[in-house]
Amino acid sequence: DLVFFSSATDRNAVIENMKVVLGPSADDKLLRSTAREVFRNFAKYLVDFFRFGTLGADFAEKMVEVDDASNIDKARKSGKGAILLSAHIGNWELGGAVIAMIGYPISGVVLPHSNKRINDIFTRQRLIGNMRPIEMGSALKGCYKVLKANEVLALLGDRDFTKSGIPVNFFGRKTTMPKGPASFCYRMGSPIVPTALIRMKDDRFRFIIEEPIYCPEGLDEETAIEHLTAKCSAVIEKWVR
Repeated sequence: DLVFFSSATDRNAVIENMKVVLGPSADDKLLRSTAREVFRNFAKYLVDFFRFGTLGADFAEKMVEVDDASNIDKARKSGKGAILLSAHIGNWELGGAVIAMIGYPISGVVLPHSNKRINDIFTRQRLIGNMRPIEMGSALKGCYKVLKANEVLALLGDRDFTKSGIPVNFFGRKTTMPKGPASFCYRMGSPIVPTALIRMKDDRFRFIIEEPIYCPEGLDEETAIEHLTAKCSAVIEKWVR
């Protein structure tokens, strides 16, 4: 609440996003209250992230409703691993830890922090949660290695940090989405499994694990990547709505 009221720049940015998501019928009161909940939700995300070391082995069983992990098994049947697609929604970091808790070997591509000491803290927390971080920039070889071992590779698919993303329609507006998930799917034949760990009102979680998305046959690489990225973008938009 303190950050919401004291940081006009951040507050107004979130309110502008809520205008797009909630549509023209949303009044100022609804926009502000929804934006305030976004700040509160992010604060809870940080608390969860920094208490990874205190989570018991039964955390997933007690606090997470998983729906449905068999889709990961379905994707891995090909022997080419599974690309877990998520987004900056709910608690993506805890999602990686839960995947490890329920028995899957998981690595995730992460954006390194410019401050080494802060980066080391985040790396330590991820390792405590049994998710092996692969830093963006040196990620390509590590990602291929994970998929070749038929393990799980987690990627966030809603922010284009490379400035070489794929144009898509998102909430009726043109933007770009990262092409990493689609590129690995095309080149490795690894299915994409859309996932999101959503916080519920009682602070338990619902872990959405959707049906795998497979690479379409008979398309050239550029067309296939555009097709796959559009499908991923549509899933993320559905979650946000």
